[in-house]
Amino acid sequence: MNAQIAAEEIRKNLRGIAELYNRLLLVVGPTGSGKTAALRAFAAEESSPIINVGVELGRRLLDLTERQRVIEVPSLLERIVGEAEGETVLFDNTEILFNQVLNQDPLRLLRALSRNRTLVASWLGRVDGQHLVYATPEHREFRRYEVDDLLIVEVSAIKGAFGS
Repeated sequence: MNAQIAAEEIRKNLRGIAELYNRLLLVVGPTGSGKTAALRAFAAEESSPIINVGVELGRRLLDLTERQRVIEVPSLLERIVGEAEGETVLFDNTEILFNQVLNQDPLRLLRALSRNRTLVASWLGRVDGQHLVYATPEHREFRRYEVDDLLIVEVSAIKGAFGS
């Protein structure tokens, strides 16, 4: 039932998104909060593909050198999105984008991918006041972004948050 509530929140937030420059919606929550369950429920209702970014991008990076990986991540992600069926693409397990070896700005990557397609991406973290946070300040992959122009569904904030 709660996955359905989160899927409905995703659906509500996507209304009118086609008019925006970046068609990105982040599903934010800590481990076990139900991000994956929410994406699966939405995907089942909307027939949208879910891409496990860690697995899919990791597979494509295997044969590249460390330097090539840094350069190729954006184009590999574009290909992954381009190969997906439908107008809306769901990204789950996006933590690989924060890996320091890849030297990427995860939010910038997701925004760039959402210019031509609607992208709903899970984000392991939290909203802290007016900031979107990934990891803790002492963690080497820590990121903090202003939320002013971001569309966000906080699954941990949905009444009766659920586990995935």
